[in-house]
Amino acid sequence: MQYRRRMLATTTGPKTPIDPKAAGPMLRYQTNLPKLPVPALSATLQKYLKSVRPLLDDDQYRQTQQAVQEFEQPGGLGQQLQERLMARAADPNVVNWMEDWWLDQAYMGYRDPVVIYVSYFFLYKDDKLRRLPAERAAAITTAALEFKKQVVEKTLSVEMAKGEPMCMDSYKYMFNNCRIPKKPSDFEACFDPVSHNHVVVMRKNKFFVVETAHEGRQLSTAELQHQFQTIIDEAGTSKGLPVGVLTSDNRDRWTEYRERLVAANPANASLLEKIESSDFVICLDDQSPFTRDEGSRACWHGDGRNRFFDKPLQFIVFENGKAGFMGEHSCMDGTATCRLNEYVCDGLHRNKIDHGSTEVRSGIPKPQHLDFKLDERVTKDIAEAESHFDDLIARHDLTVLAYQSYGKSLMKKFKCSPDGLTQMIIQLAYYKMFGVSRPTYESAQTRKFQRGRTETARTVTTESVAFVKTMEDVQATTEDKLAKLRAALKAQGAYMADAVNGHGVDRHLFGLKNCLKAGEESPKVFKDPVYAYSSHWYLSTSQLSSEHFDGYGWGQVVNDGFGCAYMIKNNALQFNVASVKDLEVHGEKFWNGTHRFKQHLEDAANDLRDLLMTELEPEAKL
Repeated sequence: MQYRRRMLATTTGPKTPIDPKAAGPMLRYQTNLPKLPVPALSATLQKYLKSVRPLLDDDQYRQTQQAVQEFEQPGGLGQQLQERLMARAADPNVVNWMEDWWLDQAYMGYRDPVVIYVSYFFLYKDDKLRRLPAERAAAITTAALEFKKQVVEKTLSVEMAKGEPMCMDSYKYMFNNCRIPKKPSDFEACFDPVSHNHVVVMRKNKFFVVETAHEGRQLSTAELQHQFQTIIDEAGTSKGLPVGVLTSDNRDRWTEYRERLVAANPANASLLEKIESSDFVICLDDQSPFTRDEGSRACWHGDGRNRFFDKPLQFIVFENGKAGFMGEHSCMDGTATCRLNEYVCDGLHRNKIDHGSTEVRSGIPKPQHLDFKLDERVTKDIAEAESHFDDLIARHDLTVLAYQSYGKSLMKKFKCSPDGLTQMIIQLAYYKMFGVSRPTYESAQTRKFQRGRTETARTVTTESVAFVKTMEDVQATTEDKLAKLRAALKAQGAYMADAVNGHGVDRHLFGLKNCLKAGEESPKVFKDPVYAYSSHWYLSTSQLSSEHFDGYGWGQVVNDGFGCAYMIKNNALQFNVASVKDLEVHGEKFWNGTHRFKQHLEDAANDLRDLLMTELEPEAKL
């Protein structure tokens, strides 16, 4: 009977009911997904206090405690804000109480350039079968169009986590979309993916349109390769004026640039729309990055000219056949585009993509060159944007640690959560470099809820601080170090579990703050310096992993911190470290700080391997 119960438990499907009226299999759970919850006020405030405790001395903590107690008083402003937030969440016209606020304040209303500060990248491993740029770009395009077909027809399989479906809503922003600059807040332009079937190809800063179907049939990979090679040949050796670089600037400046670009010639608006409405952009770069660092930087920002940074999908193919991807982050988080890129890379690697006939049909129209008409003022704008971009890039550094000693397989033998252990490597590395633990962000996805996006998992805990201090204590025993590590892993796992269930601290406090009415004085808890400090992310971290990627990353979120993206592969770890050059933290300069942190990551990973091997070695002898 016990065996039968166990079998039934493993064969039952998701608890979320299927919607028989869904537009397609991809959305069959969508309307029945739970709504993002509003946690209990007292639970969030206690969790907040617990999260800031390891960051503060006793006096600072006492002041923060007082601010929290005042906020939580019966009938006080905290309870009023909580009631307003709960009312918003219960409104049948509101799908997700956080969605509009988050999109505006975290993305569309954010005015710094998207490149460096918002966008992210993947660098692919080499394709040994496709060395020529036109050949590789064509194969990537065919694979991406297959994925688009599944999205448009809504046959893409639903992503699941622990047996329950994830929100699939954000896929509507993947193809035929574009962020449009506007003051004071940008917006997303969405075009019909059925009637728009073209890609935009950039070469030598020039734009070309390739229709992806001819006489009702999609172009084969061979035909796409022919079109891309035609573009390479036609673009020649001279570079065009880089209209694309305008998208790299501050959003208010790009808004003004765009208005002047459209005003310069009546045809320019329709040319822009051709780019904005495209399936995606293919950037055929004329540079040949070789090292991981070079390839990562080329995908992260390139030279800024041969890009259109507002597109959510840009596939980048280099002169030497290397390739990668750049994503604009506003409406989609990395889990969706990681799946797209994994589909492309894995499908090509396993030869699962239908490339069509090798014959190139005659009569396929040549690619259309989008010839912008520029006046003197727009030409000046381009020069200004180029200067701003070059200055921005010159201030930033990036390096990759490809750590080959162990990965997920050995971590599981260590009986550790791979993500948790990697977070502790990062914490230990930071402590080695700075001698202190500081606020750390780890992205937790909340896609189990309707239109859920992310929550912050606060990695620094009382347990993690005790762990790093013990690890660096030469007097500490192996047993003590292991005990502290296990406690830190348990605390990290518990906070992450709360976060993915919508019970973190940061988004709830964000919602309460947004419930303040005009003229209402902000409560002490939000004016307390600790509130800002505890979300000043000296370490911004997140994991997306693929065996097919050789790089993944983004920029730091504060100029005295690091962006630390990581991949956990079966037998390797990879860290992408980004920061400003010559980092300065609390008045102390760290020359070559990006590379120094990389070395500390390697040392920390080695230390934890050596520590955990002491548990395995006795077992091996038995």
